[in-house]
Amino acid sequence: MQVSETSEKRSLRDRTRLAMRDEVSTIATRLFAEQGCTNTTVEQIAAEAGLSRTTFFRYFGTKEDVVLTWIEDLGPQLVEAFVARPTTETPWHSLRRSFDVLLQINADAPQKALDFERMLEANPTMRARRREKQHEWEKLLRPVVATRLTGDVPADQDPRPRVLVASAVECWNAALDTWRRCDAAVSREVLLDRAMDTLSA
Repeated sequence: MQVSETSEKRSLRDRTRLAMRDEVSTIATRLFAEQGCTNTTVEQIAAEAGLSRTTFFRYFGTKEDVVLTWIEDLGPQLVEAFVARPTTETPWHSLRRSFDVLLQINADAPQKALDFERMLEANPTMRARRREKQHEWEKLLRPVVATRLTGDVPADQDPRPRVLVASAVECWNAALDTWRRCDAAVSREVLLDRAMDTLSA
């Protein structure tokens, strides 16, 4: 299939934008870990990345977003993973398997993931910002979970999709918090299974 020049240019532009975002995110993560989010300025991050303040805000809405934007981007991947699960599974089991998408992140670099969690724990603003982005996951997942629930309850009268998705996300957060506190002595996968199995018992 022939790709138009416009498509090629758009693809190159998108790849360049993503590469720049990744580079700036890496720089910001290091600075946050070294001196804390509060003591790190947008100007510092931009300077190390070779950007102006104005250009920085073309890529990111806030200083915190520089290391958290990718979390929101995971929402569509979670939905895709859930939809791909067999309809014979319970919605709860499908949610658990969908969260394998999360477990794959830095699976080959657990120390990097642990350092990231410690950085977030040290900054209440960033923790709150991450939770905001996880709310976007929940909004995306609720409709697809609803399609797997039985019964004739009208959608506007059915709290089950919200309860299931919010509970699954909270299990993920509990697993991550436990993983950080035990210094990764137990894998994230095991801790997530423990958390979610508690509610399926």
